[in-house]
Amino acid sequence: MAIEVGPVDVARTRYAISPLGEAMQALRVAAGVQAAGPLRPWAERIAPRYEQLRRQVPAVGALTALFRHGAYNADFIHPPPSGSGGDFAAELAAVRATPLRRARLELDRNLEGLRTPPRYVQRILDAPDVVTRLADALEASWQALVEPDWPRLRAVLERDLVRRAGYLAMYGWAAALSDLDPRVNWRSEGQAGTIKVRTGSRTEWDRHQLAGKGLLLMPTVFGTLISYVEPPWPYALVYPAWGIADLLGPVARAPGGEALSRLVGPRRADVLRALDVPATTTQLVAQLGLSLGTVGSHLAVLRDAGLVTRTRTGRAVRYEHTPLGAALAAG
Repeated sequence: MAIEVGPVDVARTRYAISPLGEAMQALRVAAGVQAAGPLRPWAERIAPRYEQLRRQVPAVGALTALFRHGAYNADFIHPPPSGSGGDFAAELAAVRATPLRRARLELDRNLEGLRTPPRYVQRILDAPDVVTRLADALEASWQALVEPDWPRLRAVLERDLVRRAGYLAMYGWAAALSDLDPRVNWRSEGQAGTIKVRTGSRTEWDRHQLAGKGLLLMPTVFGTLISYVEPPWPYALVYPAWGIADLLGPVARAPGGEALSRLVGPRRADVLRALDVPATTTQLVAQLGLSLGTVGSHLAVLRDAGLVTRTRTGRAVRYEHTPLGAALAAG
């Protein structure tokens, strides 16, 4: 698939976070229909929660039965956010507002090529209130699988956005897209260009034009590469977030890192290493599992020592290494 990007599209491209998308992808990982990969420890930890969810909310089975790897999946179940994202309630309201006729068309297309689903799933998909049932299942999945860990998940996603946006501002589209996914690449054509996405679908080499609408780029902790190129949804690419390993525990200590721990203390060293990507205090709290006061105290000491600096962007204050801090963190 090729996505043609014009000069106006470059200016209108934005990043967003989708809590609802994370709920859908987390459900697929928990159900085993999507590979867990490095998230296997998470999948094992929440397995009891998933089993209880599956028993209590039958429509959860309908959501997982619809999954098609490398092929069309009904868009209305997890549409890209219309704004900057981050609000699960707003996204869920958009799902609930899906007209039944559109839902039927997307579900029929989704089911093409799949094995006949279990009877209970087919009854749910045939029901006149199918949109409500699937939306209720999404809400239950969010509450059981994602919401308890959302501060930490959001920290991973927000730090990915900071990293990508920095690449885009400093080095352009080629750098920003180069490590989204091995299946994505950028071909520059003056002030415009083409994003090529290799997928397993039969529309692999179809061409699409953004036509001034811009592109929405969304990181995901649980998912894989997903593209939205059909109306009425915004054009969007979902890609695996950078730093997913941070979800599994504290920052790994680099070889030779014990010397840094002896110099500044183990917790303070963890904070310094975690700033490999600029982060807010709240994001560091979520990543490291420390209290807000503890992280704030360590940041103050590191800043006084000239190892970190801070920058205010809107309401957020982000911390990052100074050159000396980066050298120490690297060992």
